[in-house]
Amino acid sequence: MKLIPEPVNFDWDKGNLAKNWDKHRVTNLECEEIFYNDPLVVKARIEGYTEERFYAIGKTGRDRFLFVVFIVRAGKVRIISARDANKKEKVIYNEKGR
Repeated sequence: MKLIPEPVNFDWDKGNLAKNWDKHRVTNLECEEIFYNDPLVVKARIEGYTEERFYAIGKTGRDRFLFVVFIVRAGKVRIISARDANKKEKVIYNEKGR
């Protein structure tokens, strides 16, 4: 089973729609873009939550590196948070994305 369903569909929580913009100046469109651009580095599971959380490191159409935490619920990707990737995460992206 693939972690990210195809085609990729997104489910935005109403309470979460503006959070990434307000905190990190990341638009919802940018969050979604990384799931369509190659490569996308996805790491399984962040422990300590009731639902399995995953993280992805990817680039937007304008080459902005993002670190995105998400869950998969009912066959849709639900973004929990997004921010610019830090130096270490960019290294992981460049190593794993090859």
